[in-house]
Amino acid sequence: MHTDVPRIDADLVRRLVATQFPRWADLPVREVEHQGWDNRTFRLGGDLSVRLPSAAGYVPAVEKEQRVLPYLAEHLDVPVPEPVATGEPQDDYPFPWSVRRWLRGSVLLDAPDVDRSRLAADVGAVLVQLRGVPVGPGPAAGAHSFHRGAHPSHYAAEVCAALDALGADVDRPACEAVWSRAAGSRWHGDPVWFHGDVAPGNLLVDDHGRLSAVIDFGTCGVGDPACDLVLAWTFLDAPARRVLRDAVGLDLDTWARARGWALWKSLIMLAGSAGPGDRTEHGAVLEAVLADPVSG
Repeated sequence: MHTDVPRIDADLVRRLVATQFPRWADLPVREVEHQGWDNRTFRLGGDLSVRLPSAAGYVPAVEKEQRVLPYLAEHLDVPVPEPVATGEPQDDYPFPWSVRRWLRGSVLLDAPDVDRSRLAADVGAVLVQLRGVPVGPGPAAGAHSFHRGAHPSHYAAEVCAALDALGADVDRPACEAVWSRAAGSRWHGDPVWFHGDVAPGNLLVDDHGRLSAVIDFGTCGVGDPACDLVLAWTFLDAPARRVLRDAVGLDLDTWARARGWALWKSLIMLAGSAGPGDRTEHGAVLEAVLADPVSG
């Protein structure tokens, strides 16, 4: 999935826009400061953004987001990306791409002095509302969501391989206990909407540190909402984790699976098999996962 990455820069975006959407050809193009792994995003003028998949594995999200985002926007109070147009592949870029309305706000990762407990309450309210959205056109969890919304045991082999690779660098018995608890639990409710990647890079906040938008629904779908709780360990501190727990109103088994999702991601990142990242940060996440089940 990561071997067919095209060169994506502002010049490419200018060419794509000029060729396919000449009405915007004179608008300035600039790369946004914070980039994700799955897509590259550029600001187009003052009111638009361009989003391009970085590899073939992320292409299915383009059509999905163009289809489901307007539906979700009708049911959510928090702003989400608004599709404006879909671009086609051409000679110098092999994938479909999208144009959206620009959402104002700062990426949570870049926002200073955020009240994490207040943010946890904001995020929890959005997740409750998202779970309440009628299933409608929501696709069942699967390959398109990289199995977010399915059971975390899909990644059992990756967890074992990462533990083997990391050896004495991690507390294997503690990791295995967390994973075993996650693997032994199930979502017994009806399928519900999940975002799939509730991460600091996908949350926007206003000048007061309040949640102002949720972006990047590329891994969204319908299934088990446990995957949407990993923010508890990746960004929140212990008091804020309790706020999120109380706000989302989900059972202990769901929190056990959420902890399994967070464990999996931190392990594969530490083992170096899932893209770039700061080992210190991933180690801190793993430490939090092992120390705090949140459900207790």
